[in-house]
Amino acid sequence: MVVISYLKLFQPRSRGFQLQARLCTMATEHQHFLTSDNMNPNIRKMDYPVHGPLVVRAGQLEKELKNGVKKPFKEILKLDIGDCHAMGQLPITFVRQVMAMVFYPPLLDDPRFPDDTKERAQTILNACKGGSIGSYTDATGLEIIRKHAAEFIEKRDGIPCNWENVTLYGGATDGIKKILKLFVNETNGKRAGVMIPIPQYPVYSTTLDEFGLHQIRYYLDEDQNWGVNIEEMQRTIDEAKKVCNPKVLVIINPGNPTGQVFTRKNIEEIIQFAYKENLYILADEVYQDNIYSETSKFYSFKKVLTEMGEPYVNMELASFMSCSKGYVGECGFRAGITEILNMCPKVQAMFYKANTAMLCPPSTGQACIEPFIRPPEKGEPSYDLFIKEKEDILNSLKVRAKLIVETFNSFEGITCNEVQGAMYAFPRIRLPPKVIETAKNRNQSPDEFYASEVLENTGICIVPGEAYGQVPGTYHFRTTTLLPLDKMKIMLERLEAFHREFMDRYR
Repeated sequence: MVVISYLKLFQPRSRGFQLQARLCTMATEHQHFLTSDNMNPNIRKMDYPVHGPLVVRAGQLEKELKNGVKKPFKEILKLDIGDCHAMGQLPITFVRQVMAMVFYPPLLDDPRFPDDTKERAQTILNACKGGSIGSYTDATGLEIIRKHAAEFIEKRDGIPCNWENVTLYGGATDGIKKILKLFVNETNGKRAGVMIPIPQYPVYSTTLDEFGLHQIRYYLDEDQNWGVNIEEMQRTIDEAKKVCNPKVLVIINPGNPTGQVFTRKNIEEIIQFAYKENLYILADEVYQDNIYSETSKFYSFKKVLTEMGEPYVNMELASFMSCSKGYVGECGFRAGITEILNMCPKVQAMFYKANTAMLCPPSTGQACIEPFIRPPEKGEPSYDLFIKEKEDILNSLKVRAKLIVETFNSFEGITCNEVQGAMYAFPRIRLPPKVIETAKNRNQSPDEFYASEVLENTGICIVPGEAYGQVPGTYHFRTTTLLPLDKMKIMLERLEAFHREFMDRYR
């Protein structure tokens, strides 16, 4: 063998070298049983482009800067993911105080902690087996927190909420995947199909690939501030029926990556369409606290569906909330809430049975949910500080959302819809023909080429629109609105200078 012949050239005498030679030979001879050819084809097909080559390259550039490599920038600004605390957002004091005592109960006797934080922490610990957050919980989550979540939803919508329909998960994504898994089935040789918005958050396309579900991609209407066009939905589903059985309609409101907030009228139209086509509604509502536009208001799909009355009130729906977004931003705790509405009792029983396979969602994430859904009330000692921190975060996000849109709209060839909610802008960029030609020669999409040039020349990491989907022939990129205001101004100045030079170079 080549490896053995190469090693013999050196006539090694050390036992360590001889051992390395034998291991190298064994590794070369070994034939893997599991290969990329015979592994699960769904896993092979999966792709999560948000964490693609550009993000990897951003990490490499960070290391190069630390090692003293000279660059035309001094730091990497990562605008690729909605990780609030990683971008500088400070934790809510009330949440962290409750969590501190849950993790270390002796702090319950510490006079520095307000009584309302102690009450929340004690409530959580009393519900835990052995009084410890390290114990297993019920597969659907701690009952007391599920009941408090139901009260939170009822207060939000003004509509009764049965706590037994509320389940806690390791983040909203965990709940979304468990609901979608229920639809993995073939009927008359056709897979189940799931309608997803384009642009979309790629957890959906990735999950559908993983489960072998068919993607039915409907385009949002950019000219109508990324609203849902019912005619487009109808066109898409009619075409999809030829190859799959449409079962689910996914709605993201407020939108990721598009930042729109659906009007009540648009929500009603979507519900009517879903009823006509007999679709299960999956409502991703994790950004419901992130509303910035003066003319926008969040309406939950449950609220609108219920208030529409018969026959819509009996439709099946699953909705999702999370502690990762909003003003709390506790992404790492993996804390999500799911409410299911009008599910078949037999299916619901099997759904809960399936949850037991993972024993329980992370108990630490469940603990984080409690202070989120039961914040301080007026008159409680933590109330004033809580309200100040909450309003400061949301007001700052509103200012940053407005700034980023106004600035992008001042760039040559870039247009950006109003960021009405969520944490992202998704501007459209009209690129000169020379850019498109250059990108093709480099085997890149034009927006990927633009984003890579931005990264290499400015240290700003944005995500090309192709990662989320876009109308063919249009190009976009997504950026978060999470950078602290001072850094955001620096980022926009740096990006403006680059963009001007880039457009001149390829004009």
